Amino acid sequence: MSSIFEDIKLGLEQAIEYEKGNLKARKTTITIAPVDTFTAQEIKEIRNNTGLTQVLFAKYMGVSVKTVESWEAGRNHPEGAACRLLSLTRNDPSFPQKSGFVAR
Repeated sequence: MSSIFEDIKLGLEQAIEYEKGNLKARKTTITIAPVDTFTAQEIKEIRNNTGLTQVLFAKYMGVSVKTVESWEAGRNHPEGAACRLLSLTRNDPSFPQKSGFVAR
């Protein structure tokens, strides 16, 4: 417990020194890549590369089978988190297994 106390104490001391102008703050710049968009053909290719059926791919993605069918037919398009998951899966078709979402 004393380690946590010491960390908090040090942080507060540094904050005081920063406010007095005696210490420069460290800055970290973080860039977030834009969310990718996918064509119907790309989604089907990603799914095929995983070796999953539409039913299993829908379960993996957390959507209905109708949604996957709609994506692959180009009637609808994934958004937000679904696109991030598609990006991870496109970059590594074994991601569903590596992540533990799909067990073979």
